[in-house]
Amino acid sequence: MNDKTVVLNAGLVNYDGNVDYSQIASDVVIYNETPEDKILERVDGFTVVVTKEMKVSGDLIRKFPDSVKMICEAGTGYNNIDLDAVREKGIQLCNIPAYSSERVAHTAILFMMNLASSMQKQIRMLSQGNRDNFHKHLMVDHVELNGKTLGVIGFGNIAKEVIKVATALGMKILVSSRTPREDLENIHFTTMEEVLNQSDFISLNCPLNESTRHMINKETLAMMKPTAFLINTARGALIDEKALIDALQNHVIAGAGLDVQEVEPLDDASPLYTMDNVIITPHMGWRGLETRQRLVALIEENIKAFSIGQPINRVD
Repeated sequence: MNDKTVVLNAGLVNYDGNVDYSQIASDVVIYNETPEDKILERVDGFTVVVTKEMKVSGDLIRKFPDSVKMICEAGTGYNNIDLDAVREKGIQLCNIPAYSSERVAHTAILFMMNLASSMQKQIRMLSQGNRDNFHKHLMVDHVELNGKTLGVIGFGNIAKEVIKVATALGMKILVSSRTPREDLENIHFTTMEEVLNQSDFISLNCPLNESTRHMINKETLAMMKPTAFLINTARGALIDEKALIDALQNHVIAGAGLDVQEVEPLDDASPLYTMDNVIITPHMGWRGLETRQRLVALIEENIKAFSIGQPINRVD
């Protein structure tokens, strides 16, 4: 089989030893991580290269040996790989769509429920020995999600899962997507401006590209309700992080739930770590054990399809 495969950064997925990459092809070499200056050496002689959220520049791809025929991005987003260079080299690029849709959507819902209950602030109060919530009337905001409006930017697999759960919770749904659509039951498709103006929670569920980079910025944040919360489980650079911090500090919006950051890992000095109105997690939405095991199984399917000349999930 034409499936000689190298995995360049398996450690990002198999950090706990519970995921098995050894079965994805008949001949596999696995590295937990690969520095940039070792990439060319490690892909030499291999047909398939598997990466996960690893920046692979155009200059580097153009130097890939002719043995490399396919790159498999072990995830949904592939903004980290230079598409022009892949096409120039005649390398097929595939991704893994929808492997984590439910898990990422549940992370977005988790943020919303916790922000509605001021859970971050309550946990910090307890860690400081402050038990006022127990001995006095509740000292934090605590509101319902039912009846609130959720604005969703994007309408892919994850967005649809977010909407499914939010609908079950009794929320009203507004959606802004790049493709014009007719309204569906409980879903009103509208402009980005209306989503920003009318929503109590806004969930970002769109890819990162040149047209979406910093789509949430000083101007768009100012369009949101001062009581609204921003949720990002997609890509950090959808948000101008400095503008978001300013908006949070100056109460332009009520708070944020961020599973992704503009630069990962987030700088230790970032004020986002310590804000009462922010929940921040380390890009964990896709990292459920079952999700990661499903991911590797789908990588195997991609490689098998490629090896018999019937490639699937191509994005090049």
